[in-house]
Amino acid sequence: MKIYSIISLLLIFLLFSCTEDSSSKKTESKKGNSETKIKIPEFNADSAYQFVKKQVEFGPRVPNTEEHALCAQYLYSKLKSFADTALVQSFKTRAFDGTVLNGKNIIGSFNPENGNRILLCAHWDSRPFADYDPDPANHKTPIDGANDGASGVGVLLEIARQLSISKPKIGVDIIFFDTEDYGEPHDSQYRGREDTWGLGSQYWSKNPHDPDYIARYGILLDMVGAKDATFFMEGYSLMYAAGLLKKVWNTAHRIGYNDYFIFEEGGYINDDHFYINELYKIPTINIIHLDKDSPNKSFFEYWHTIKDNMDVIDKETLRVVGQTLLTVIYEEK
Repeated sequence: MKIYSIISLLLIFLLFSCTEDSSSKKTESKKGNSETKIKIPEFNADSAYQFVKKQVEFGPRVPNTEEHALCAQYLYSKLKSFADTALVQSFKTRAFDGTVLNGKNIIGSFNPENGNRILLCAHWDSRPFADYDPDPANHKTPIDGANDGASGVGVLLEIARQLSISKPKIGVDIIFFDTEDYGEPHDSQYRGREDTWGLGSQYWSKNPHDPDYIARYGILLDMVGAKDATFFMEGYSLMYAAGLLKKVWNTAHRIGYNDYFIFEEGGYINDDHFYINELYKIPTINIIHLDKDSPNKSFFEYWHTIKDNMDVIDKETLRVVGQTLLTVIYEEK
């Protein structure tokens, strides 16, 4: 991922509704003159943490390596055990330096017969280069990618487990995109090439697993596991899906997560959601940790360094993101 620009935007939003107890499993909504209680599953942060940990235990998940292949088998098997249907979309793509990468997008569907669908996604590969590590000797070292990659997948696996227990009213598709983080290093001789990031989502957007696939909207998770994470309103999300972004942020505030989901613009991030929006035209937002005080291009402190390991993963942040998404999903009609 890289920031193309940080542009000041004047945003006018309606005041979000009042906060309720974040531990509540029930949300009340009115339908006609009758009152219906919507049961919201409780997100299990311990389970999500274990899903993150399991990915990291394979080692760096760099395409064309054994660790990558073994983790792909695990993720497919685990998603298949939860979803109604699952598949692996294998593909070949070319990296910034000409390397041919063997990619695998891993896809699971819930209520596949339901035409009213939403898309949830994250990337599962990890960065081959710690090119923002403070020690130049580490710049060609692959990273664990505990937060940058594994955290989003861990949250979505726990959501998949919950969906398998209590079926939502809508159809849900979960995609783990591959080869997202193989973009050109900032100190590379190949600097300046276009679209070297998000290769798996670029492939899927041009070659969807179902040629007739339609979703009302999409939500991308990226770097959603660090302690005290701040999720600002990413620029392309505002550009392509402002209404959805506001809806998710309002939901987070309503259930008590004001300190995490910030109603401020956070800059434009070239991430998987950009290609889904631009190429496949599904309005998609990005929930991504942005820190305006970070020395690493506004990303979290250990972004693209060898310290992006399990030490940075915080169960409370996983819970905040997971519970927000579960609330959005089960409140859908």
